[in-house]
Amino acid sequence: MKLFFIPLVIAFVIACGGTTNQKNENAKKLVSTAESATGFNMSPDTISINAMGDIMFGTNFPNTSKMPLNNGKDLLAPLANYIKDADVVFGNVEGVFLDKGGIPKGTGGQVYCFRQPVSMAQYYKDYGFNLLSVANNHVADFGAPGLVSTDSVLRKLNLAFAGSLKQPTTIIEVKGKKIGLAAFAPHKGSVEMNNIPGAIQIVKELKKKAQIIVVSFHGGAEGVTRQRVPKKKEIFYGQDRGDVHDFAHKMIDAGADVIIGHGPHVVRAVELYKNKFIAYSLGNFCTYGMFSLGGASGNAPLLNLQINEKGDFVKGKIISAKQYGEGGPVLDEEKKGAFNTIAYLTKLDFPSTSLSFENGAIIKNKIAE
Repeated sequence: MKLFFIPLVIAFVIACGGTTNQKNENAKKLVSTAESATGFNMSPDTISINAMGDIMFGTNFPNTSKMPLNNGKDLLAPLANYIKDADVVFGNVEGVFLDKGGIPKGTGGQVYCFRQPVSMAQYYKDYGFNLLSVANNHVADFGAPGLVSTDSVLRKLNLAFAGSLKQPTTIIEVKGKKIGLAAFAPHKGSVEMNNIPGAIQIVKELKKKAQIIVVSFHGGAEGVTRQRVPKKKEIFYGQDRGDVHDFAHKMIDAGADVIIGHGPHVVRAVELYKNKFIAYSLGNFCTYGMFSLGGASGNAPLLNLQINEKGDFVKGKIISAKQYGEGGPVLDEEKKGAFNTIAYLTKLDFPSTSLSFENGAIIKNKIAE
């Protein structure tokens, strides 16, 4: 029962008596109380980053049957205050913003095209996101019209994004520091992650303009049998999905400070390399209707990182959430499925890691060589 406590209590408060303002204030207080238990403390000496994996609020293609209630506006409500509680809030935009039309990349049971109504882009701003990746295997789902519309919509909302051929990088300013994002994927319409020399050059050029560099990649094979980091090239349905381990290390060698991976639709291990943090996959976070969410695919971590002014890892925390069927993420802090899975996989894939895991926290034992 604890798993659903926050959203159910908020729903009860809203449904019962009192004025509209009183209802809203009561709901806010309940979420705020839960938020204070996370231990997120934004220090003036560190930069905090909240990172999440794939986000797709719903699609009106091929019909509206995969559109959520209230147009998806409430899918992230149970985690709203957790999401906002950082200097940098990052997510991967899975699918285009386009109301109608476009050129679908294909049809049939094995082809998934995500066409989110333009109004859904506003949700990222409402929930506090200020840094987005659009580099993934769905950014070109509707051809040029989808790419153009997505670019235009995000610019109009002043949402910083990166990863498209038109917008490979972006920069925001936090606490007087410029934070740069470069995003990559081995997919049409994205900045190519398998062009390692090109990616290195992009990161080096971005480092000249920003003090802290975040690199996002959408790579690796998909599914519950692909939770391990293989440390070699991954081929999925005949496509080269990259060697994510080699890519991450080379991006840090080029000047990156934080690496955020997604794409396999499951979580993977994390690593500390040269005192820089790597998340090899944050899996699904809010993926309505068109995604398999059974078992490990339902884990929806919210990763909080604290880094210093040099971009070095200080500490981290994972808020465990879970997706069940057609809905958004809800807290899973009792079972801590996402946290426990990431901790377990990290010990398997990086047994000599300098990271330890305890009660949702990620702690640095020593500086990685």
